[in-house]
Amino acid sequence: QVQLVESGGGLAQAGGSLRLSCAASGRTSTSYTLGWFRQAPGKDREFVASVSPRGGRTLYADSVKGRFTISRDNAKNTVALQMNVLNPEDTANYYCAASYGDAEWRASWASEYGYWGQGTQVTVSS
Repeated sequence: QVQLVESGGGLAQAGGSLRLSCAASGRTSTSYTLGWFRQAPGKDREFVASVSPRGGRTLYADSVKGRFTISRDNAKNTVALQMNVLNPEDTANYYCAASYGDAEWRASWASEYGYWGQGTQVTVSS
């Protein structure tokens, strides 16, 4: 069992940056693939980025590649999402998620993740 709590959302201007953080508690985070997903109003939840249990492998959606960076600190049980060059299309509720084990090539599948945070809102103005 793992609990996830996101923080760091808010309002940014286009071209700006925000940093999201997710704190995990419960079972050791090194047992989990950690990911970020987002959902905009009226749209399906979509994959943003993921990082393998020991941090050696990351995966990004094409829409954020080169702008967003995912990182994890297993000593602190946290995962972060640094978001740069934001644009209005990045506006969404962002969710942290955990998948037990190494999800490998399935890390972009929401169905792989059994644990979810409550979400944090990111709004980007033009």
